[in-house]
Amino acid sequence: MGRKRVFRWLAAVIVASAITGCTSISYYAQSVEGHVRIMAARKSVGRLIRDPSTPEALRARLTSASAIRRFATDELALPENSSYRSYVDIGRDDVTYAVFAAPQFSLTPITWCFPVFGCVPYRGYFSRKSAAESAVELRRQGLDVYVSGVTAYSTLGWFSDPLLSTMLRQDDTYLASVVFHELAHQKIYVDGDSAFNEAFAVSVETSGVRKWLRATGNRAGLRRYEANRKRSADFLGLIAKTRDELGQVYGSPRTPEKMAAAKAATIDRLRVRYRRMRDKQWAGYRGYDAWFAAPINNAKLAATAVYGEQVPAFLRLFDLCSGDYPRFYAAVRRIGDLPAPSRAQALKTAAACN
Repeated sequence: MGRKRVFRWLAAVIVASAITGCTSISYYAQSVEGHVRIMAARKSVGRLIRDPSTPEALRARLTSASAIRRFATDELALPENSSYRSYVDIGRDDVTYAVFAAPQFSLTPITWCFPVFGCVPYRGYFSRKSAAESAVELRRQGLDVYVSGVTAYSTLGWFSDPLLSTMLRQDDTYLASVVFHELAHQKIYVDGDSAFNEAFAVSVETSGVRKWLRATGNRAGLRRYEANRKRSADFLGLIAKTRDELGQVYGSPRTPEKMAAAKAATIDRLRVRYRRMRDKQWAGYRGYDAWFAAPINNAKLAATAVYGEQVPAFLRLFDLCSGDYPRFYAAVRRIGDLPAPSRAQALKTAAACN
């Protein structure tokens, strides 16, 4: 996308925000500035690989990234475009910061609506300071708030999304998972249904990483990945149980004081269950300790649910499609075209690929 077209698009988004009143101009200004800075700093992955001055460690990671990008198109039928063929070192641990919010006694997240991308249960900031200021304001309104660092984001094909230094922090399996996930957003995106979009992307990520690890003969990596997936499923099971318990609390006729006490007791039980699972079922694996050590509230629980609840249903649909990605995508599109109230149920009860 040429520079003039980029700025025309960004200007249209800002104008649309003023017309719709969906959020402030200052919010869009920081989004535009942050995104333009990243786009302006892009360097061709191919040129960096060929450049003798490129550090060997970076060259090796970019070479792996190129192979992963080819695999995404050739084997997963993900978009063939210029995304993830350039690289940017952003010089920090996270590219953006997502701010989630939910009422004190509700697990339904607050949503914000944006031109082009629809309504989502978070606001994204390129500045940690701006995200923190937003969180403070939301807490002043009596809301539960959760701020999370983000490794990568998708512009849904509007721009040529680059590889970011944040995506290279971990091993190649992690890099593959992020590339497959973000390209899946470019493949299918349903306006206003973040739970559907994220679970779909996670399903493509999961099936894709498994296929990639098998194709590369990385049996040890596949074992580690499956162990991580199992722990993730266990973790999401704990969260689902706690959400069910909190739903009963919030639906009860308790006074606000008693409801707050019951909420705190339920979250305390979640931590106890986690420690029991970590020490016994997981044999002391502590990869989720930081999540549980930080404050837990409705916003954090809602954010976690967005990425996980519908994944099993998508993976089941993938199996119904015999692991054929084009057929799977066609089935997902058909379900995505359904009215929102029936979409999740249709996914859950699907008995065939078509």
